[in-house]
Amino acid sequence: MEFRTRPDGTKYPLAGGGGKGGGKGGGGAVLAVLAAVALAGGGGAVGAGGLGASGGGGTAAGSVPGNLSRDVVDSLPGRDLSTRRAEGRKSARQGRANEAWSRVKFKELNRKIETGVACVASATGRVRQFLTRTPCTSLAGMMLLVGDGQGNAAVVSVVRIGFRTAAQASAFQEVEDVGGSGDVRPLPVSAVLDLAGVEITGQHYHIRRDGAAARVIGEADVATGTIDREVLLALADIGSYLPIR
Repeated sequence: MEFRTRPDGTKYPLAGGGGKGGGKGGGGAVLAVLAAVALAGGGGAVGAGGLGASGGGGTAAGSVPGNLSRDVVDSLPGRDLSTRRAEGRKSARQGRANEAWSRVKFKELNRKIETGVACVASATGRVRQFLTRTPCTSLAGMMLLVGDGQGNAAVVSVVRIGFRTAAQASAFQEVEDVGGSGDVRPLPVSAVLDLAGVEITGQHYHIRRDGAAARVIGEADVATGTIDREVLLALADIGSYLPIR
C-alpha cells in the first residue's frame, strides 16, 4: 500500500490513486444542500499560472445552468502550486475565504452549512460501526462550489466531527483514513446540484486536527470542466481550514 505524508508529518494510506477512495460508500463527507450555481462557456483546463498540467480531474456528465463571471483574482501570480496551497491554507485559517480561494485562482460561488447532524445516521461502513460504539459529540458540515472563471468548477466538502477525548478522535481518524472503510455519509451531489454524474469520490481528501478531540475532513471533486488532481487536493486542504459558518 502506498502512503502519503501530511503537513504535520503523519502518514495516511492512498487508495484508488491518492485519497480515501477505494469504495468509500460512493463519496466523501458532504452534509449540506447546495443550490445549483453555474458556469457558462469557457471550458478551459486548470493548469496555467503554476497550477500544474491540465486534465487530471475528469469532467462531469451534467451541465451547470446559469453564468459565472470571469472576475477571478489571481492573488499569487507566477507562484507554483505548493506555494499557493500553503498561502491559501494560511488565509483560510484566518477566515478569509475569498483570499484563500484566490491563492489558487478560484472564486467561491456558493455555500451551504448544516450543523447538529446525527453522527451514526450520517455514516456508513466501518465508520458507522465506530461511531455506534464511540459516539461523537458534534458534527457540522459545509459544502461549497468554487470556480476558476474559465468553465471549471469544483465541489468542496468540509466536515468537522468532535469527540469527548483526544484518543477517540485519533481512533476515528485511523478508521476514516482507510479506503473502503465507509465515511460520514454524503448527500447525492448529482441530485443536490442537478448535475448528472457528479459526486464526492474520496480521491481528493485532507484530514486535520482541530484541537485535541476533533477532526476536520476536506474533500473536493470536479463539478464541471477539467481540474488537475493536485489542484483538487489543494482545494480539499484549503477548504478544511475554513470555519464552518
